[in-house]
Amino acid sequence: MISRFLELGSVLEPGRPPKTDKAAILSDAVRMVNQLRSEAQKLRESNDDLHEKIKELKAEKTELRDEKQRLKAEKEKLEQQVKGMSAQPGMSASDKLMPFIGYPGVAMWQFIPPTVRDTSQDHVLHPPVA
Repeated sequence: MISRFLELGSVLEPGRPPKTDKAAILSDAVRMVNQLRSEAQKLRESNDDLHEKIKELKAEKTELRDEKQRLKAEKEKLEQQVKGMSAQPGMSASDKLMPFIGYPGVAMWQFIPPTVRDTSQDHVLHPPVA
């Protein structure tokens, strides 16, 4: 039994000469066990906190993945709308030309050649009617 106490004393404080007092060895052992228990409890709590953080991060990751998919779909939808708006009207009807209809009731003026617009020779070409 004494050898067991000496062995316990050497395990508790390696490198020091073993204690022979049984009460001192037992009190050191109790102190070490309590210290190890409190350290184990702190580690358990830290582990639980880390697991909670992992769950939160996984949930956030899932939310971000869903939002990314939603944004990709919205982007593709907008790109399709832009393609539809930028397509030429004649091209949208399978390469057939569509007639251009002007605004009703608005006269469409033609460009007049410069020779017809020249009024310097009007008195010779068109004498006044009296």
